Amino acid sequence: MNIAYIVGTVVAFVVMILGMAQGNSGIFSLDFPQLINFVDVASVFIVIGCTFAVVVASFPKEMFLSMPKHFAIMLNTKRYEPLTYIKQLVELAQVARKNGLLALEEQAMAQKDPFFQQAIMLIVDANDPDKVRSILMNDIETTSERHGSVIGMYERGAAIAPAFGMIGTLIGLIKMLKAMSPEEGGADAIGPAMAVALITTLYGCILAHMVFTPIASNLQIRDEEEVLCRMIIVEGVMSIQSGENPKFLEERLLTFMDQKAREAAMGNKGDSGDGKSKGKTKPSKGKGKKS
Repeated sequence: MNIAYIVGTVVAFVVMILGMAQGNSGIFSLDFPQLINFVDVASVFIVIGCTFAVVVASFPKEMFLSMPKHFAIMLNTKRYEPLTYIKQLVELAQVARKNGLLALEEQAMAQKDPFFQQAIMLIVDANDPDKVRSILMNDIETTSERHGSVIGMYERGAAIAPAFGMIGTLIGLIKMLKAMSPEEGGADAIGPAMAVALITTLYGCILAHMVFTPIASNLQIRDEEEVLCRMIIVEGVMSIQSGENPKFLEERLLTFMDQKAREAAMGNKGDSGDGKSKGKTKPSKGKGKKS
């Protein structure tokens, strides 16, 4: 679960609401009834309605209908973990060295990741290494391009929401100028009309910077995580096909991870190794005493 996104978004809205409800009596004086001043139905129609309508008009309907899926992907931070793929590839390399590449077919069928399964089956079928790499890299590129289109939809929403906020402001100013005539209420109507004009700008900024931009940023991070894991898979299966030593393969694949994560992975291995070595040294000391 993407706790950072949830907490950050909730805190942002809570802080904004508290700021809106801030009274004039002191720092901790809150006047929640005045929040009604920031609610305007016309502004909602102009900013939110027009923004989503333009987004729908700018992209295929399938992409817009997939928004619930996009949220699920954005909130799932455990789907692509490089260390998990590295461990699986090392295990596959050990199986391949003992029993040959054909022995990997059963492991391929057990894979839930379609890309991982495809990569394993390509080397099991004894395809040319250059062709295998070309197919897998093309898959990565096309997938990343599709992800980029989805991210672009939210970036487009973030770009046009403030524009419709300004359009709403212009509409409010036009109404204000019309209301300045004595027949329309004169100076008494200027305040409400100006408030509506500014609320539309507020809604546009909220929609752009508190809704669309965080979603686009998180989807970009998920795409980078997926590309990284797929690159690890490509290097791993190519090394397995060439018969590379599993130990060397693990060391090489760990270089795809950042230094901190790499040191943590190597530290865990070192701890388990120390425990085993200590278990081995105790019997030798006992034998030395007997002799």
